[in-house]
Amino acid sequence: MTNPRWAGDRLHRRAAQEGYRSRAAYKLREIQERHRVVREGDAVLDLGAAPGSWLQVLTSLTRGPVVGVDLQAMAPVEGVTLLVGDFSQPAMQDRIREILPCASVVLSDAAPKLSGNRDYDQARAVSLGEDALRLAATILTRGGTFVVKSFQGDLFEEFLVEVKRHFRSVRVYRPSSTRKGSRECYIVARHFLGGREPC
Repeated sequence: MTNPRWAGDRLHRRAAQEGYRSRAAYKLREIQERHRVVREGDAVLDLGAAPGSWLQVLTSLTRGPVVGVDLQAMAPVEGVTLLVGDFSQPAMQDRIREILPCASVVLSDAAPKLSGNRDYDQARAVSLGEDALRLAATILTRGGTFVVKSFQGDLFEEFLVEVKRHFRSVRVYRPSSTRKGSRECYIVARHFLGGREPC
């Protein structure tokens, strides 16, 4: 059933017509078109994956393994392994590594439920990003790519500096499909400086 909140949203309608589970698919498509973050043979970990629209896009970009993780259960996506749980917890991280010992790309579109308090919401979003970065640093292969959603504000620059410690190339990108008035953006980090040799 269509959420009345987005009924008049052009990209929401387009997503429904094209078979995507949410309009977020177009954000990843824009990021891919601009930055080429996923290659044909990449192993990809998608954090905060529900409802699965990024996973749908990923299956068209890579023939490598794709794993999606979220607190919410998702309908199956063909060719994708889905895990339900908190990716910041050690037990879930162990499960992820059992299935995907190493990844070429880690994506995180995870976001907190918004409270309406901008400072509080941004702090929670940055905390999620930090959790994603810590996990990425343990699973990415050398030279790998990390893409994470964040919200611009007082804590953003500090988080950006932390990302830059781990990657040779870091850029901030705001897809045109982002809703007007939103402080949402994506950090696109490439050429991971740590990690292991590709699996």
